[in-house]
Amino acid sequence: MISKRAFLHSAAHAGMALLGAGLTGLARAQTTYPSHLVRWVVPYAAGGATDVLSRLICRHLSERLGQSFVVENKPGAGSNIGTQAVINAAPDGHTLLLTSTANAINASFDPALPFDFARDIVPVAGLARIPLVLVVNNDLPVHSVAEFIAYAKANPGKMSIASSGVGTSLHLSAELFKAMAGVQFVHVPYRGSAPGLTDVMSGQIQGMFDNVTSSFELVRAGRLRALGVTTHERSDTLPDVPPISDSLPGYETSSFYGVGAPRDTPREIVDLLNREINAALADTAIKQRLGELGAIPIAGNAREFAAMLATETERWRKVVEMSGQRKE
Repeated sequence: MISKRAFLHSAAHAGMALLGAGLTGLARAQTTYPSHLVRWVVPYAAGGATDVLSRLICRHLSERLGQSFVVENKPGAGSNIGTQAVINAAPDGHTLLLTSTANAINASFDPALPFDFARDIVPVAGLARIPLVLVVNNDLPVHSVAEFIAYAKANPGKMSIASSGVGTSLHLSAELFKAMAGVQFVHVPYRGSAPGLTDVMSGQIQGMFDNVTSSFELVRAGRLRALGVTTHERSDTLPDVPPISDSLPGYETSSFYGVGAPRDTPREIVDLLNREINAALADTAIKQRLGELGAIPIAGNAREFAAMLATETERWRKVVEMSGQRKE
């Protein structure tokens, strides 16, 4: 017969062994992420700033974490198709979403959304903020935002402004400008900013609000005239272009990008990705490349990015309400 003391001693050792095995297994589970290829869903067509930004970060993560992070373009429905695909994916960190201004806008612009972005996507990390710039055709007789407003008031409804699509940050930035400046112009949506910029250069369209990333080289080459940037600060990419708010106090918009994951993704995976993405944003070569694109890095922990998303969603809700624009 085994004594009671010996039995309790043996049981305690067995319990500690089981606990130790459990903790070791948990640690091993945490350290094996990622265990296979990670899909980085970009809800836009290939090309442009979203792809360049995503590939920069994916290359860094692939090198640091030992698995391939692959960009997968899923455009359509104002970023909603790609967003829905990530929401429906397994919450294991192997499917990530390039979040953007579109997600903040759609929360109020599209009342028929089949998901709740704030509930269904876990904020992982911020990536970058990109100012917009008001560009016009070189033959338009205006050289400043104040002159543009005066010209629009003198020619009500005769000017056309291009955008990359209805409900985009480019479109709503123009609508906000129109409302605050008290001017009228015709909105002409395109499928992407490139064809809109082409028609502005040709004179078929008078102007456009566009991300500095896709327009600064055209401005530098003298093919477009830049009147003002949409942020309160000047852009390092276009340092000679003043903020629109200098002429229209209180005006401010921008595009932002970040990373999200499906709801219920484990916190340890979110924190790991956040640390590595912040390390990427601090990398000298990546910082230089972002600067060349006119992008301003957004560093911080996941909670700070979540707070930023909430602020941006509320900011764009007010813009949507002021503009009177809604998806039909």
